[in-house]
Amino acid sequence: MLKRTGLGLAAAFVVATLSAGGALAYDGTKCKAPGNCWEPKPGYPEKVAGSKYDPKHNVAELNKQSDSIKAMEQRNELRVANFKKTGKWVYEVNKIPK
Repeated sequence: MLKRTGLGLAAAFVVATLSAGGALAYDGTKCKAPGNCWEPKPGYPEKVAGSKYDPKHNVAELNKQSDSIKAMEQRNELRVANFKKTGKWVYEVNKIPK
């Protein structure tokens, strides 16, 4: 009998918690477009331009990764060409005979 009462109390607690939380949940009434119902917390600025959340990026900083990838691909081409020519893999590009 105790198990049934404890289980009933737990179920009642879950139902009460879910129904109370349902009133506080976002209902999707302030959607910008269908399915786009995100909205910021109250007091959050509409636009955050120039803040730490939206920094103005330097083009050179943004291109560093693509430049390093291009340089890596060039080094790999030299390594592969040397391997096909000699049959030996030389990792350090400056040690590949020209």
